[in-house]
Amino acid sequence: MRSVVLLSGGLDSATALAIARKRGEDCHTLAFDYGQRHRAELAAARRVSASLGAVEHRELEVPIGELGGSALTDRGIAVPETPAAGIPVTYVPARNTVFLSFALAWAEVLGAGKIVIGVNAIDYSGYPDCRPEFIAAFQHLALLATKRGVEGGAPVIDAPLITFSKADIVRRGTELGVDYSLTVSCYQADEDGRACGRCDSCRLRAEGFAAAGVADPTRYRAGA
Repeated sequence: MRSVVLLSGGLDSATALAIARKRGEDCHTLAFDYGQRHRAELAAARRVSASLGAVEHRELEVPIGELGGSALTDRGIAVPETPAAGIPVTYVPARNTVFLSFALAWAEVLGAGKIVIGVNAIDYSGYPDCRPEFIAAFQHLALLATKRGVEGGAPVIDAPLITFSKADIVRRGTELGVDYSLTVSCYQADEDGRACGRCDSCRLRAEGFAAAGVADPTRYRAGA
């Protein structure tokens, strides 16, 4: 089976790709240059795609960051370094909706049976587009909005990590041989991919490795 895998270069999407590859799927990975703070994650996505044996990797420029509204795309909004209640300022408006839409288009072209996305609803940052309800709603959209859907062949929107904790994700990826040293999760990594060690993503990642009892291979900036 062919699958389109959304690949950010981070821990979650790398694990989702490894799961799809373990199932024997021919994976076509897709990353986005959307105006994020750093490009290190794009380089990480290329590394991870090659390491896990994807058929091909594509990178699309989708400048949703020009609309602003998120600390990940607007340098005038500080990335928070302490947990906060509610939906955080690192939420990028409609990001997963946009990304899944491009993945859906590519899946139609390829005749792919699945679109794989590494969202999870347990240890996450409170983003509304990481919830099971969102995945179900997009699946319904795929049935209605595409030629393949009308003809009964819409791809399955597969979120294999949706009920996983970060520790679960780390354990599963380690079992599958994911090299997490290739990944970048930090919201404000430097151009070499070294993490700040202070943002919410860094905190969740570090807690996941600690809870899983797995050595954390993350590279941190000096003083982090």
